[in-house]
Amino acid sequence: MATDLRVSLTDRCNLRCTYCMPAEGLPWLPGEDVLTDEELLRLLRIAVERLGVTDIRLTGGEPMLRPGLEDLVAQVAALRPRPRLSMTTNGIGLAKRAEKLVAAGLDRINVSLDTVDPETFRAITRRDRLSHVLDGLEAARAAGLDPVKVNAVLLRGVNEHEAVPLLRFCLEHGYHLRFIEQMPLDAQHGWNRADMVTAEEILGLLRAEFSLTPSPGERGGAPAERWLVDGGPGDVGVIASVTRPFCAACERTRLTADGAVRSCLFSNDETDLRGLLRAGLDDEAVADAWRLTMWGKLAGHEINDAGFAQPIRPMSAIGG
Repeated sequence: MATDLRVSLTDRCNLRCTYCMPAEGLPWLPGEDVLTDEELLRLLRIAVERLGVTDIRLTGGEPMLRPGLEDLVAQVAALRPRPRLSMTTNGIGLAKRAEKLVAAGLDRINVSLDTVDPETFRAITRRDRLSHVLDGLEAARAAGLDPVKVNAVLLRGVNEHEAVPLLRFCLEHGYHLRFIEQMPLDAQHGWNRADMVTAEEILGLLRAEFSLTPSPGERGGAPAERWLVDGGPGDVGVIASVTRPFCAACERTRLTADGAVRSCLFSNDETDLRGLLRAGLDDEAVADAWRLTMWGKLAGHEINDAGFAQPIRPMSAIGG
């Protein structure tokens, strides 16, 4: 059974990144379709108590758009056995909320940041909010979140020249940078393999300025391959979901904001747990349905197979 659960709190987002959604946004889920706090906490309790989940990552869309987030974090942190609790965010609003989130029980954070250049940030996100993200990163570190990770996607012809500046920025500030290959999860279904900056290309860009040596730490089920930079202690990771799949070691499953459980980010199959809750099924029946979904997990995501079909739901609806 997967021990790492990614939980989407909302499909809504306050950025419009070009590789994720169109400028006008998407048709968001109706409020009645989204799991209530009570329903969400019940599912997380089932996951922790009955299914062996030890790590919970709160995602979106943008999770900080979920009303009452700090209270929700506190209730998740109160589950027993206590799960390790992290969050992936675009960082907007984090500067004002980092201390409260830590006090509530948040352990770690990942902030999405594809550039440290204001013009490029506006071009990618269609918003002028870079300073808010940088302030959020600083506040997260000051509040004691450790590690503070930065997730970056390089886009050919847009920001691949920023690989080195991004790494320098993260090394200077003590953040842990992870480059992620662009994946076929955009709402427009416009992903093109030729436009993707591959892991090998990313490493080549970095090696022009830095010495990279494989990290001696065990990777386990972690999605990132890691390299020490100039001998360490700083490091950099690359999540090569497309060109270097790590499916065999994957320990993750995903719960969407409307209560569907998915065994793989790229799957088109999912199980409606919200429907089971609202139909009055007990915890064990819900756990059984969850187990069947995971037992049906394919051996790989099949992105590199001729018959691969991009998931109908975009990343903002699935949860990263």
